[in-house]
Amino acid sequence: MEEIAKNIWKLNVDSNIYFLDFKEKIIIDCGPKQYKDIVKKELLQHVKLEEINKVIFTHLHYDHVGNFDLFPNAEFFCSEQEIAYFKKNKLYAIGDPILAKEFDIDLKPIKELLDFDIIKTPGHTLGSFCLFYKKEKILFSGDTLFFNENYGRTDLPNSEPNSMEESLRKLEKIKHKILAPGHDY
Repeated sequence: MEEIAKNIWKLNVDSNIYFLDFKEKIIIDCGPKQYKDIVKKELLQHVKLEEINKVIFTHLHYDHVGNFDLFPNAEFFCSEQEIAYFKKNKLYAIGDPILAKEFDIDLKPIKELLDFDIIKTPGHTLGSFCLFYKKEKILFSGDTLFFNENYGRTDLPNSEPNSMEESLRKLEKIKHKILAPGHDY
């Protein structure tokens, strides 16, 4: 794991997982299931998994939610739009038939998070959002924005392609020091 700012670590396992060791212990996205052993081993170097209070999903694709079951005491959050779409069509929301059946958790809509701005960024999915940690000026961009101005696919069943350009313009206005994307491409 790489420390990207004070008390904030990044783990890359195809997609990125972020651990925030604040008053509350927070995970932002939890990676694909096939990396479960690596995720567990790396996180255990920094925190007991039962101490994680919140897991926040920038969206519900399989490569961002696969290790949800590592956090037995956590509350799980994503956008209201993701929750609504998930209730309509689990398979399209998750993108993996096996994980869609296993992913049976209580999802809560994220409404606020201390010291963070929540920025709705439909495009990759209808309910995608980003988090801006104001104190350190870190933009957790999920699959809305990657490095080199790349962005997540918009041709998936739950994508909102007509909204991606507006979402990217929104993010351009945010003066971040560190970009913390969902993938390193």
